[in-house]
Order: sequence, then structure tokens, then C-alpha cells
Amino acid sequence: MNLKRVVITGLGSLTPIGNTVAATWDAMLKGVSGASLITKFDPQQFKCQIACELKGFNVLDHFDRKEAGRLDSFAQYSLVAAEEAVIDATLQDQRLDKQRIGVVWGSGIGGIKTFEEDVIDFAQGGFVPHFNPFFIPKTITDIAPGHVAIRYGFRGLNYSISAACASSAAAMADAFNLIRLGKVDIIVTGGAESAIIPSGIGGFSSMHALSTRNDDPQSASRPFDRDRDGFVLGEGAACVVLEELEHAKARGAKIYAEMVGSGLTADAYHITAPHPEGDGALEAMRQAVEESGMQLSDVDHINTHGTSTPMGDVAEVKAICRLFGEHAENISVNSTKSMTGHLLGAAGCLEAIATIMAIANDTVPPTINHFNDDPQIAPLDFTFNVPTRRTVDFALSNAFGFGGHNVSLAFRKYNG
Repeated sequence: MNLKRVVITGLGSLTPIGNTVAATWDAMLKGVSGASLITKFDPQQFKCQIACELKGFNVLDHFDRKEAGRLDSFAQYSLVAAEEAVIDATLQDQRLDKQRIGVVWGSGIGGIKTFEEDVIDFAQGGFVPHFNPFFIPKTITDIAPGHVAIRYGFRGLNYSISAACASSAAAMADAFNLIRLGKVDIIVTGGAESAIIPSGIGGFSSMHALSTRNDDPQSASRPFDRDRDGFVLGEGAACVVLEELEHAKARGAKIYAEMVGSGLTADAYHITAPHPEGDGALEAMRQAVEESGMQLSDVDHINTHGTSTPMGDVAEVKAICRLFGEHAENISVNSTKSMTGHLLGAAGCLEAIATIMAIANDTVPPTINHFNDDPQIAPLDFTFNVPTRRTVDFALSNAFGFGGHNVSLAFRKYNG
């Protein structure tokens, strides 16, 4: 069976450092941190009081009040990012066969904001059953791709994936393979998360997963730094339009890059901790490169999962060094979470967009907030604090999640 080629024809994002792809990319190149003290609620009861919240986002700029009230914020973010990508890829063209356009979405937690609010409201109301009739439709994770499909009339395959912080990367891997198999021509894929709420901060804080650098939020997310103390929770959404190459060419679509491989593995080690030697991460990257038909020595850039946790960063770097050997020193490695924070289920797609933009612009965004080298981490080219101008022909984007999920996605320049 001849597998079809897959290209990227549309991008969309809503992030703590920019409400569009262009704004987010510009902020990345400038090394802007999206972290600050939490404003959505009073976080004083928690050790962690910082997060990467959206800036200048007004839901009523995108939805009327009635529609907004029927959507959890994670679904709102999904629709906003999807709209940018759909417009970018010109999918509103009525000549397109909507039966051949699908949506595959990812979210680690889905409508947790609605769940928290409605359960508390019910509990405070005693035994009177007064749940909102939209409680279930607002909380289920698959509602986001459903809303995207309804808005644009996309009648192809439609579902959601939950793989913790690897969710949107896993969604992209599925979308890639479905197009390669000829199931559909186009898939709108990505993910969203909205967990900067008391239960989100409280839950992660109780696990000691979050940074507690409350006195200096903007430098709190510091991947690969000796003094990193946990990740900074972020919120938002990211969306990529994947399309079969010949279909894209036939309609004259803009092509950002080509998606050429994916690797998906499980650590089968621990519910939250990574394998200490990075075994699962290594195998995911190996699979992605092998599937691409490229060589390990062809990799120019890796956008790491790089959460700024003590164990995770060490394990991922070990995996890179073990897999790539001496070539690891030639790879520009970065973590854009140093700027955006960790968008959980949306992180994989957002970082894939950063990787795609690095290829398109031959520029690797920096890993900001580096102050001290960690003796446990090999001295690779981490693009610390300033962007790197270099040729980026072939790159990987990694995303890992609680439960031991590992996803690595491979992209290369499109050369016809």
C-alpha cells in the first residue's frame, strides 16, 4: 500500500504569550515569559501562586453571551484556535468535500472548570438537584472537536484523545496516520486546556509538580537549569491543519512544512515519574525518525517536552544523548515551555507549531531563564536565552504525559 504524504496547511493558537500564531512566535523569539501571579482566583492557600494565564483575551470578542455560557473555557479556546487555523488554511471554501475533512482533538482534563464550579454549586445548595443542563456537554473532552465540526460542517471522522500532557501530540499522530491511509483528505487537529482553577493548581501543587517561585514568576519556568523546581501551569489551545499533499497542491494551499513521522510508546514504569534513563522517550524519537525515512544524523532541532521538573528534564536529555550519540551536540535543543508554561494537553500541538515555525523560518526559539548549569545534564546546545539562526531542515517535537505516555513527531522542510 502506498502511503500518502502529509503537509501542514494551517496554524492557529491562543497562548499565554500571544493570542495568535504570529503574536506567539514573535514573543518566543523575544524570549517573553507568560508567567505571573494568578489573577483568576485567590491562590494564597496554595504553595504555588503563579501560572501562565491568557492575556487580553475576552471571550465575548468571539462568542455571544448565550453561546459562551454553553461552552467550558477549554472548548472556547479550542474554537478560537481552530478558527485561526481554518481561516489560515482557507477551509471555508465551499468547493471542499466536507465529508473528507475530520477533526481529531486532545485534552488531558477537558471541562474541569465547569466540573469544579457546578459540583461546588450543587454541594452548597444542599440536596436540591440543580445541576446545569449543560453540565455534561460542557465537561466531556470530546465536545471540543464536536463543536469545531458543527461550526464548519466537517463531516469526516471526529473524536478526542486523552493522553495527559501528550494528548494533542497523540491527536496529531493519529491525524497524520489517518491521512496517510487515505481515510480523509484534511484533519483539523490540536488540543486545549483550561485548568488554572483551584482544583488544578491545588491538585498539581499537592504533587509538588509546580514551581513555587512566587516572588519571581517570570523566571520560574527554567528547563534544564540547576535550580528548576517544577513547571508553571499554562492555559490555551493550539491547532494544526494536516492535509494530504496532492489535495493541498491541487487547491493551491500554502504549505508550511511536511509531517513525516511519529513515535508513540509507554514507559510502563510509574504513574507520574518518567523512566529515569528515558527509555520510552528514546524509543518514541527513534520510531519517529525511522518512519520519516531520514537518519538520526539529519536531525537539526528538537523541541523537547522540557517541563522544568527535576526528574523529567534529566531523563529526556539522557534519552537524546543515548539515541543520537555524538550527533546530539549538533542538535539545537530547546523548551518553549520556559516561556508559555505547560499547557498540559495542548502543549504537544503548541510545541509542534513552534517546531514547524522553526523549520519555516530557520530559527530556533530560545530556552529562557537559564542561570546555572546542571551537572546532571549533558552540555548540549539548549539555545539558552537567545534564539538561534540556523538551517532547520528536519526536526522533532516531543510530548510526554502522566501514565508514561511518550509521543515524538517528525517534521521537515517541504521541497516539492
